[in-house]
Amino acid sequence: MPGLTKLPPFPEDVPTHPLLVIDYQLIKQGNPEEIDRLWEAATKLGFCLKNHGVDAEVDEMFEMGAETIGLPFEEKMKFVPNNENVSFGYKAKGANAVDERGTLDSTEFLNISKDDALAWPSKVHMEYPSTVNTRMESTIKPFVQKSVDINDTFIDVFNDRLGFPKGTFAKKHPMWEPSCSEARCIRTPPGPNGLDDKKTALGAHTDFGSLSFLHNRLGGLQVMPPGSTGWYYVKPIPGHAICNIGDALTIFSGGILRSNMHRVVTPPKDQANHERWSLVFFTRPANHMVLRALKEESPMVAEAVASNPDKFETGQTAQEWFNRRVKYQRVKNRTADGTF
Repeated sequence: MPGLTKLPPFPEDVPTHPLLVIDYQLIKQGNPEEIDRLWEAATKLGFCLKNHGVDAEVDEMFEMGAETIGLPFEEKMKFVPNNENVSFGYKAKGANAVDERGTLDSTEFLNISKDDALAWPSKVHMEYPSTVNTRMESTIKPFVQKSVDINDTFIDVFNDRLGFPKGTFAKKHPMWEPSCSEARCIRTPPGPNGLDDKKTALGAHTDFGSLSFLHNRLGGLQVMPPGSTGWYYVKPIPGHAICNIGDALTIFSGGILRSNMHRVVTPPKDQANHERWSLVFFTRPANHMVLRALKEESPMVAEAVASNPDKFETGQTAQEWFNRRVKYQRVKNRTADGTF
């Protein structure tokens, strides 16, 4: 099972970039010094999170992912979404492009809608494999609920720091309205000997939603720090998650909160000989929310966009923004010349 096999340590002689480590329990307690550090991280590069209390659920989610991705290919393909704009369900290796040249990805993953998990046994969006259904109540729903609670805590902190009226960000992320929020379990196969860090499993991108809550066991995640032109590994720390700001919070905040570029490449050195598993929960706004800078509700945001008031006027809802990004990743939507 992923995470239970003894893995080689992360090498000490590859370029890395440290992320600030934030203590979730201190944030929940309202510790002002820790909130200052969280704000620094959210306006720069992202952060590692300790004391989040989700380790047991993460291990069980990895087990569920291994059970599901281990199903026969024909069975998994029954759960590929029919709608080209929907991401929930199974994605096979090679279904997405990782760059503008159309290079095929090497990952397979399973996406489970937050709405489906929390509404179980009712169905909101789609059906899932039996391996998912048998663990929905015991494994998936607790992981999703805890992930939502953690991300919502951060969203409330950012709301207050930006000077919005209480609950402004929360109203963009109502619990029971349909959204594209989802849990994703990802398997990347081992790389053959000799692959260098230019072999990309997931191309350079920003996250589509508001906040991402990531767990992995091997290296491979790389970031491009602000002001840099190079890529650096992020060293996984046992018991720590990695949190990224997504496009939606960048837009709502007028660019104050930063959605930074990152990618996933072959794990370094001996780690490349092992399959790489990762797990992430993406919090995204309710589908009908329009993505725009909320300058009327915060003097800080109004000042941030004063020189270019229309920069963050996307004219799209959260669902339209997400659908466009999903569509352009899929190889089947490309023409013979690689365009869409």
